[in-house]
Amino acid sequence: MSRLSIFNSPFLLGFDQLEQVMDAAAKNAGEGYPPYNIEHLDNGTIRISLAVAGFAREDLSISQEANQLIIRGRQKDEVGDKTYLHRGIAARQFVRKFVLADGVDVADAFIEHGLLHVDLVPPAPEEVQRSIPIR
Repeated sequence: MSRLSIFNSPFLLGFDQLEQVMDAAAKNAGEGYPPYNIEHLDNGTIRISLAVAGFAREDLSISQEANQLIIRGRQKDEVGDKTYLHRGIAARQFVRKFVLADGVDVADAFIEHGLLHVDLVPPAPEEVQRSIPIR
């Protein structure tokens, strides 16, 4: 069975990559852990904040592969004599992916109050106008 797409229109030429990006974003939308916020800061920066309580700095990794920002968390196995009466803080590993537009760069990443903040800087808009000669 073939999938119907809005990009099949003859007026939308060259948008195959956009369709792939939208598919990748849709696949990641169903993930619920860890919870996150996305903010637009005053200086144009976009900040992604993930709730990573219980994760140390060395338990987290951030990478950028093609047009995706990938944040991974994996706690090391605890070695010790801890006996929990209740364990409500999630300690499971996770992979959270965000699709980035072309030219978006990661400016900073830091942990504060149990939140991992990743600041993204969008590219400066270029105003391009060109005249097309008619032969």
